[in-house]
This record gives sequence, structure tokens and C-alpha cells, in this order.
Amino acid sequence: MAVDYQKELDELMEYIIKEGGSDLHLSEGHQPTIRVSGFLVPLVNKPKLTANDTAGFLTILLSAQDSELFLREKEIDFSYNYKNEVRFRGNGFFQQKSVSIVLRLIPKKIKNFVELNLPPILETFAQKHQGFFLVVGPIGHGKTTTLAAMIEYINSTRAEHILTIEDPIEYVYEQKMSIVDQREVRLDTRDFHRALGSVFREDVNVLLIGEMRDIDTISTAVTAAETGHLVFSTLHTNNAAQTIDRIIDTFPSGQQDQIRVQLAGSLCAIFSQRLIPRISGGLVPAYELLINNNAVSNLIREKRSHEIDTVIETSLELGMIDMNRSLAELVRNGEITTENALLYSVNPKALERLI
Repeated sequence: MAVDYQKELDELMEYIIKEGGSDLHLSEGHQPTIRVSGFLVPLVNKPKLTANDTAGFLTILLSAQDSELFLREKEIDFSYNYKNEVRFRGNGFFQQKSVSIVLRLIPKKIKNFVELNLPPILETFAQKHQGFFLVVGPIGHGKTTTLAAMIEYINSTRAEHILTIEDPIEYVYEQKMSIVDQREVRLDTRDFHRALGSVFREDVNVLLIGEMRDIDTISTAVTAAETGHLVFSTLHTNNAAQTIDRIIDTFPSGQQDQIRVQLAGSLCAIFSQRLIPRISGGLVPAYELLINNNAVSNLIREKRSHEIDTVIETSLELGMIDMNRSLAELVRNGEITTENALLYSVNPKALERLI
């Protein structure tokens, strides 16, 4: 008897919504598995999936054109709109000649800074009209959600032309005070590079780049920030200092001095975050915030990014936030365990002195 993969997929999506899950994993030889509060939970009432099952699910999730691309490239990013209630960001890939799928739930409602337990100072950067703001951290730690809160704040408070370039589109914005145009790679534009090349002719005020993946994307983003645009993007880096080094090291040695000067002049701030399991359930963010002032700008120009951590630690009164202080405060408030705080700290020994 043929399996109704649409019906099965709908049931799984309803389940992840009901349980407050963040991700759904579909892989041969495993039961469908969801991630809840950071932990993977297999759905024990479901049978283990076969290669035919995962391939069948993917035929529901992908268009005919994307299916051809997947078979050719062996992996694909995509989005899936479920009953106009929620969206899923998906990735399909081959492993040992069978298909695996990972789906990330993107809620329809865009939460604000308070609802996300983010620091109020982020509003300051959403109010700017020019500059470069980066949200960094590992995959799955809420970078896209934080940027969505910032874009929605702008959309709700002033009239701007906001353009997003994403692969795929995740949060969908309702037009409020701003005009919000969202371009999806492959669907609305051939690639990031081509879409970014058009930005300067599209009267854009605010630009969201889903991810800075290569030298062309980074170069255009920095140039846009220099020339009167407010630019938001993400990188998969651990902290502010590493982010600056990663950006500069992307360029050939002959161009690195130039990008240092550009970055020193255009950077607004770098916000690094981690989602930590909460004692009461769910996840709560811990974060680091580097604000680009004259001292930081000089460190970037003078190749002294290794001193940035010290600047953050000693600039609390200027609004900067040190990750260890953020973790220590969560421990003191009974939000997270000491063990988890130490696990997520990049400098556990220093954190031990704060707790």
C-alpha cells in the first residue's frame, strides 16, 4: 500500500508545532526526530524511515525545478510554507546514497526584543541609518531570529526601503511603515553576488544579507555600509574578535589593509549569542556585544584584534556586554546551571571567578 507522504509530513509538522520543537530530522534507519529545548527526541511511536521514505518526503518539499537541482548538486537549501501558519527552512542532502532532510521551524510571528530576552540596547542599532551590524554564533543559536526582531523594529517604526537577500527566505515580513522586499536566491535572483550588485540601483535604506558566504558578499556588504546603507548580516563565528579576523582573512593579503580601514569605519557592532538550556525549560540567550568606538576602530586598523576581548570586558559602562558576565548573571538569577554556563563559555576559568 502506497504511503501518503503529504499526510505523514503534515502530522510531523503538527507535532513539532505542538511540542514547541525547533527542528525535524528525517534520515534513513532512524525514527523521525525533533529537537526540543536543544535536545533531540526520537518519535518512538513512528517506524524507522527507509530510503524510499526520505526520498518521498523530499518530493513533497521540493518543486520539480529544485528536485532537478538537488539531484545534480547532491544538496539543497529550501523553504516550505505549511498551511500559511509557519515556515520551515530546510536542507536536503545525500548520505551513504540515501536522502536526509533537516527542517528548522520559523514561527510566523516575529518576536520582539523583550519576548526574546535580548538586551534593550539592540534597539539603538536598529535606529541607525548607516553602518554594518553583525550577529554571530554557531548554527542553531538564534541569529536569524535576532535579526528578524531588528528588521521588524525598523519596519514598525519608520518608513524605509528594506531589502532582504536570503537562501532561502525565512521570516516573512508584513508591510508596515516600511516597504519590505524579500529576494530568495534561485527563485528571485540567480545568486547572492548578482542580487547584491543590484542593491545600489534599488534605492535601498536597510539591507539584510542572510549570510556572508564569500569575499564578494563581504566586500559588497562593507561597501554598502560605507555608502549610506544600514546593513545586517550573520557569520558562523564564536565571538567579536574572531569575526573581525575571519572577515579580514577572507581577503588576499594585498587587500587586507584596505578592508581593515573600511571595516573600522563602517562597523556599528557585533552581537554574539548562544541559546542555553533553561532550568525551567526552553532556551535563554547569553550574549556578547562589541560596540565600535574610537578605541575599537583603532584596534581593527592596527591589527590588534586580540585586544578586543579586554576592551569588551572593561567597557560595561559604554554598553558593551561580556559573554562571561552574561552567563554569570543567568546563573545568579537561577536561569541556567553552572555546568551549562561553563560548557558554553569560551573562557571557563575566567567565568569561574565571576560565579
